[in-house]
Amino acid sequence: MEFRLPDLGEGLADAELVSWSVSVGDAVELNQTIAEVETAKAVVALPSPFAGVVVELLAQPGETVLVGAPLIRVRSDEAPTGRESATNGAEVSSDAPGSGRTAVLVGYGPEGEAVSRRRRPVTATSVATEADSGPVARSDSVAEQTESSAAQAISPVIAIPEEEAAEPLSHNTRPPLTTTRAAATPAARRLARELGIDLWFVAGSGPDGAVTVEDVRGAVPVSQPRTLAGQPQPAQATPVPAVADPDGGVIRPPAGEVRTPISGIRKRTAAAMLASARTIPQASTFVTLDCTASMELLDHLRSTKSFAGLALTPLALVARSVLAALAEFPEINVFWDEANQEIVTKHYVNLGVAVATDRGLLVPNIKEAQTLNLRDLTREIGWLAETARSGGASPTDLRGGTFTITNVGVFGVDTGVPLVNPGEAAILCLGSIRKRPWVFRDELAIRWVTTLGISFDHRMIDGELASRFLATTASLLEDPLTLLSRI
Repeated sequence: MEFRLPDLGEGLADAELVSWSVSVGDAVELNQTIAEVETAKAVVALPSPFAGVVVELLAQPGETVLVGAPLIRVRSDEAPTGRESATNGAEVSSDAPGSGRTAVLVGYGPEGEAVSRRRRPVTATSVATEADSGPVARSDSVAEQTESSAAQAISPVIAIPEEEAAEPLSHNTRPPLTTTRAAATPAARRLARELGIDLWFVAGSGPDGAVTVEDVRGAVPVSQPRTLAGQPQPAQATPVPAVADPDGGVIRPPAGEVRTPISGIRKRTAAAMLASARTIPQASTFVTLDCTASMELLDHLRSTKSFAGLALTPLALVARSVLAALAEFPEINVFWDEANQEIVTKHYVNLGVAVATDRGLLVPNIKEAQTLNLRDLTREIGWLAETARSGGASPTDLRGGTFTITNVGVFGVDTGVPLVNPGEAAILCLGSIRKRPWVFRDELAIRWVTTLGISFDHRMIDGELASRFLATTASLLEDPLTLLSRI
């Protein structure tokens, strides 16, 4: 029996095989994890839909597999009936009545038996990231922003919109990769067909990540279409500059270079950042403030019973202050609806928090964050950061954000200019919190000082509005007790 890559939902058409949990000859039980695959949104563990003995592994780690492609063959003592096969998605039933589609574990995969995969080249070396290299010596202020917020990064990965699964790249027709179509306006689909653009590679800035006409106009036509089932493709080598070996005349790539394929999170991040830069006219403003009172409040709260066992960091208090300021300035929590030419004001806040992971930067968001107090907000930030770092963030966690906070202060950086996430109108940047000379009550003193920055969509937010919002957030951090009147 063959187990085929199931439809993982969210409009995804393929996944990269990360690792096998079983080998040829192993006995597997029902619902036992057999492999892990990585989509553009999360790492997913695949359970076996039946018990038996592994006969053959049909894909290798690093390969990108289309939905509906066979992954593994298992021999079972009890051969299932055609009806059972179609139900559990283990084996294709070519004569399924009234269907003509290939049944898989969840939903339906591509038509036809042939499968095309892309093999990821193996690199000679890997680059150690700052997260892998361990802690770096920092000042007291940087250490204050603890490990639970150390996952926050400079410019976040966009909460990934649903991708288009079946748009033509040229005048040649092709079968759909899945039966699920990602959100896109009719005008955007029509324009994409006219321009020969694959919506799979276009980050949407519309409601719930829908691709708009403006997104399509800012996109670049894809030069290498995806491989389709049943359509053999010629092998193409990655072009590498060649040099002559003076010793033997052998042509080889120059030394000192490592080439990493662009895939998964990085590919979607690139598309989203490109869409942000091309479709959103952005501006930024900054404020430097004395946050000594906030640091003293955090020290006090950490010693109380209510916050026992919680990693209370400045990020949590900044997030609570931002939520209070958004309640006063709802015009910041908005969305540009290109299709309907409307500005949509959202009276709920799905607060995105940038998290650095081994797979790249992710932005899980806290749903209905405006309803949470400081303790619950602290718990949610810690849980989301840990879930994202461990690869357990679900597509739901990564979608639907309305406002984002990114924390560069944990890296000892004073401030930054992050890009606005498509589908949102602003992003706040928290810089390092350091002890610095500061004029306090007309005298020079050593105080805790930080800088806040905000990047915003100038189509909807004027400089005056952004400045007032930022000043309000800063004032709440300068005197955090005033938050009591806003919660």
